[in-house]
Amino acid sequence: MIDFNVPPCTGREIRYMAEAVASRKICGDGEFTRRCSAWLENRFQARRVLLTTSGTTALDMAALLSCLEPGDEVILPSYTFSSTATAFVLAGARLVFVDIRPDTMNIDERKIEDAVTDRTRVIVPVHYAGVACEMDTILAIAEKHGLKVAEDAAQGVMSTYHGRALGTIGDFGCFSFHETKNYSMGEGGALLLRDDTYIERAEILREKGTNRARFFRGQVDKYTWVDLGDSFLPSELNAAYLWAQLEEAEEMLARRMAAWNRYDAALRPLAEEGLMEVPVIPEGCVHNAHMYYLKCKDLAQRTDFISFMKGRGVQCVFHYIPLHSAPAGLRFGRFHGEDEYTTRESERLVRLPLFDAITPAQQEEVINGVKAFFEGNGK
Repeated sequence: MIDFNVPPCTGREIRYMAEAVASRKICGDGEFTRRCSAWLENRFQARRVLLTTSGTTALDMAALLSCLEPGDEVILPSYTFSSTATAFVLAGARLVFVDIRPDTMNIDERKIEDAVTDRTRVIVPVHYAGVACEMDTILAIAEKHGLKVAEDAAQGVMSTYHGRALGTIGDFGCFSFHETKNYSMGEGGALLLRDDTYIERAEILREKGTNRARFFRGQVDKYTWVDLGDSFLPSELNAAYLWAQLEEAEEMLARRMAAWNRYDAALRPLAEEGLMEVPVIPEGCVHNAHMYYLKCKDLAQRTDFISFMKGRGVQCVFHYIPLHSAPAGLRFGRFHGEDEYTTRESERLVRLPLFDAITPAQQEEVINGVKAFFEGNGK
């Protein structure tokens, strides 16, 4: 069986975790957390990066930093994971879903402004598959209406938009280091801050509402509870695991890109014949090879394809059920405008196996299966 995902591992993770244990500092914000944060800040030119317990809690922090009040609205795509929505619901907001672009599966920037009301406070672009949303347009809308922009860049580590790292373009950026991502700490994430405005409060939120970070820097003689907060600080063991991968992040990116390009070279001819569709990368966007997906004709064909590949020992998966049609989506939000593409495209998309250690031989098996299915008229 060729698994859909195998968590990344360089071989040094256990040694670094043992070093963390030996240091007697495993609760977080130790040496490995500092190394990871500094690496991320330098690599992406972020003003500040705070490691978190997950991409979800990075979004939670972004929502809290947005200072939302009951009845405030947040604009986001429906084609995303529940974390994108839940973070803002927990902060008291109502969700306003808008349609996606069928080429990138990202929020349609042309539909956002019509959804803005006097209660809108935040726009949440989700960079699907590590391919950037049209951020210049989104930032212009945000500036015009006085809105914050919180980038869900969970899949976008190492991707760029016109030379700018995803996660550093909006007011807040949120990374995920879940085991399914390009770089992993098991469960983990990071909050990226564009400027100094939110740094002190973000530190307080992350440390259970205390000014503990200022205390350890010697800025106050004791620390105390000063604001709301939660336990968003990851264990030093998780940071040690991540550091092993950040040390060779460029090499891991190169391997993923080689695998992505191998799929693309073999399967794009099928798309050119009209048998299925493959990913689109807009001009100015540099992706990180987070995933390679196909689009089948419809839901029935996708179901047949997944079953066909499983029979050949290849695990392929579909992705999100649109949030606006889910029970919680109906409860906490509404869809603005017409659902022209969100549901239709979500029912067609299927992901192929892609992970750091995938071999050319494994990819060849996947490619042969794809060709056998679609050249056999999708049966």
